[in-house]
Amino acid sequence: PNEGPAGGVQHGHSWRATQDLQRDIEEVKVSFQNKTLALQRAQIMDALRNKVNQDDEHSRLILETMKHIVLLSRTIIEYQQQAHQKEQQLIDIKRKRLSLKKNGGQKLQQIQTMMKRQKEKQASVGVTETEKLLDKLEKERQMTTIIQNVFQTIIIGSRVNWAEDPSLKAIVLQLEKNV
Repeated sequence: PNEGPAGGVQHGHSWRATQDLQRDIEEVKVSFQNKTLALQRAQIMDALRNKVNQDDEHSRLILETMKHIVLLSRTIIEYQQQAHQKEQQLIDIKRKRLSLKKNGGQKLQQIQTMMKRQKEKQASVGVTETEKLLDKLEKERQMTTIIQNVFQTIIIGSRVNWAEDPSLKAIVLQLEKNV
């Protein structure tokens, strides 16, 4: 066998042709089976029609059975419609639930964002308040230092011997301590 590029192409072509033929055979088989079933149904319907027209006990039983089958078929169709309606209701409920879940997530995110902003605002307000208090404290320290210096100057300028007077000594030593 001469296996070259042309041989590989011929092999691929024959394989595809075989596959196509097998598919065609399967389609013909299915078509034949469907036609056979349709013919058998038609034959059964013809036999039933002939039997029902005889008006005997068997034909009455066949008619009652057919009526019962029709009644059962209608009941089945009603139940199928009810089941379909229930499925649609379930789908609607699931959609609403999903929508509520999405909305809940968005609201939760909004609340978290709002709380974060509020904390940031409080933190900035807290920093501002702290800065104000520190400034006020610093001013109070400066004022206290100035008052201490004024008292020291008054005591020293009065030329009183403050070291001998215990109450003045306590005041001057206290003024020496830094606030």
